[in-house]
Amino acid sequence: MDERYGLVVPRSLDEACEPRRTALLVYDMQVGILDQINEPDRVVRRVVEVVQAARAAGIRTIFLRHVTLPPELMGVSQLRMWRGWQRVERAAEVISPFPPDAAQTQLIPELRPTGREAVIDKITMSAFEGTWLDLVLRDCGITTVAVIGVALEIGIEPTVRHAADLGYVPVVVTDACGGGNMDAAERSLAALRFAGDALLTTAEEFCSVLAPD
Repeated sequence: MDERYGLVVPRSLDEACEPRRTALLVYDMQVGILDQINEPDRVVRRVVEVVQAARAAGIRTIFLRHVTLPPELMGVSQLRMWRGWQRVERAAEVISPFPPDAAQTQLIPELRPTGREAVIDKITMSAFEGTWLDLVLRDCGITTVAVIGVALEIGIEPTVRHAADLGYVPVVVTDACGGGNMDAAERSLAALRFAGDALLTTAEEFCSVLAPD
């Protein structure tokens, strides 16, 4: 363990992922989003594996959901974004694709949160922007956030970068993350690897670190 001025600076995954100070963020594992990514079955298997290991280790786990507002409440940025994603010509043609109660907005059945876990709804790409996530993590003494889910190139990269800017140690469990555009997803991983703020690992390695000796 590396130390300076009374601070412990982790070098390895094992040092960073002390269970009492680690949280798991499960990003947008929703019915309508899994329909849009590559190899959804593989991603689901890995995500479920990591969630089960986190639960066994007593790690605090928070699920994220992307929701959309009625068009009447979408501002300029939301209308621009959805106009592009829905490939329509005019903002007047935009529809709300993920209303909170819609079937496609729900988490997949394999990932039903327990009574000890929480779900955060968001309209942003970073899970920290406009939500209570940072407040809760700091209040619980969390210093490391592990991120799994979808999609790497849309929401996971900005969430990981935001986590680093807020002073957390981000961990990306790469094979428990999926993408809709695999070239873009690989570029996101390459950018995170180059920046050096995040620890990149695999589901097998992450679960082994959490397993009791």
